[in-house]
Amino acid sequence: MNPVWRHCHKSVLLLMLCWLNAALATPQPELPAVELTPAEEAEVQSLVLPIPENWTGDFEGMRERRLIRVLVPYSKTFFELDRGRQRGLTYELGKGLEAWLNKTQPYEKKSMQWRIMFIPTARNELMPKLNQGVGDIAAGGLTVTEERLKDVDFSDPFAVNIPEILVTSPGSKPIEKLEDLSGQEITVRASSSYYEHLQALNASFKEKGLAPIDLKAADENLESEDLLQMVNAGLLKATVVDRYLAIIWAPLYKDMKIHEKIVLHDDSEFAWAIRKDSPQLKSQLAEFVKTHKVGTAFGNSLKNKYVTNSSTRVLNATSEAEMKKFQEMVEVFTRHASTYGFDHLMLMAQGFQESQLDQKARSPRGAVGVMQMLPKTAKDPTVDIGGIDKSADKNIEAGSKYMRLLADKYLNDPQLTQMNKTLMTFAAYNAGPGNLRKFRALAEKSGLDKNIWFGNVEQAAAQVVGRETVDYVGNIYKYYVAYKLVEEKSAASPTKTEP
Repeated sequence: MNPVWRHCHKSVLLLMLCWLNAALATPQPELPAVELTPAEEAEVQSLVLPIPENWTGDFEGMRERRLIRVLVPYSKTFFELDRGRQRGLTYELGKGLEAWLNKTQPYEKKSMQWRIMFIPTARNELMPKLNQGVGDIAAGGLTVTEERLKDVDFSDPFAVNIPEILVTSPGSKPIEKLEDLSGQEITVRASSSYYEHLQALNASFKEKGLAPIDLKAADENLESEDLLQMVNAGLLKATVVDRYLAIIWAPLYKDMKIHEKIVLHDDSEFAWAIRKDSPQLKSQLAEFVKTHKVGTAFGNSLKNKYVTNSSTRVLNATSEAEMKKFQEMVEVFTRHASTYGFDHLMLMAQGFQESQLDQKARSPRGAVGVMQMLPKTAKDPTVDIGGIDKSADKNIEAGSKYMRLLADKYLNDPQLTQMNKTLMTFAAYNAGPGNLRKFRALAEKSGLDKNIWFGNVEQAAAQVVGRETVDYVGNIYKYYVAYKLVEEKSAASPTKTEP
């Protein structure tokens, strides 16, 4: 029996999926589900970075080691990996620190030059891991707050008086003053300073007798640039970000409305976090900041340069036209998701990513329908579903069954949560199960959690195959979040038509 060929994922909607034009891996069902082949093991090993032991000393100890470890959240703005290449605002600022140290405190042996090591870390783990000694600096657009100062110290600020501003979706009504936000829906992460400042604004609205802002807590897996992307696509109505983030992403997200006059907070400071009782490091960073903050030649060049180029595009899955397709297909997805053990909204989000829920979609490589399946994949005895080119029902059933086959064969791990198993199954669907094995193995060898996709296995995926699979899974998750919001609103308003 021939192995199941992985279907092609390049949608005919090239504006949506123009980055899915590379040849993708073919699943190899005959390979063991956990162990790597010798060739795969060698490839993974070549990508593994050394993991230093936990250490909590001050700058003198760092000087002896010639090493400073920077904890940074995985983010398209601040730090990302793409086939071994590191990039982002924090990466460039960290390399600036490396060059500055080698210039101001050189060592006679080239082998003992200063090195900055970046350690990708979940945003909610930055401060705990800093204090545990996993890193020496925590960076990534951190705002100095009284709450954070209880646990850590901060360097001198790289930027001051940073305004937090409103950004709204295309077609949103005009906002002229803060009071116009009364009753409006705004989505930010609960862990962010934005949430704290919006709560304070709501308290002032209450005193004035105004309706509060409808404050939504964003999924903590979403960075500010993700929320901007969703606002730009109309998936979310509004968010709040630091002004510089809105400016950085404005050339790419051209449809969102930036309200520079609607300022929630205007005296934020952007700095690096360090452990308390680190006077030597604090002193060294103070000298570094003097020549690298905003307003200096280096700081201004970085500010002017850093506009991210990305071919990834998120569309509005909840527009009126798209919700009509949603309503037409939700019963089919619900039925097959129940049969094969998935969240129907997750599968619908995948269908939207693949084809915009369009059964007529065809790719140049022969993939068809809502789930962009190859007929040969559907006809294989392990799937054995025909008519996927004509019937959306059969197409969705075949895609759902294939997802279940991938999950059962390659992710039969009781330590995986249902959410992470689904996200990694999407990765296997996109990049092939052979690559998924590499992703998880590299994550584990790099000190990351092989059972968590966001901030962990996704980093390894970017190392092995580049941004493609990371963006594929990330887009699906954004559509899923949007669909969940629609269902929640429908449940809260039973008189309205349910999606």
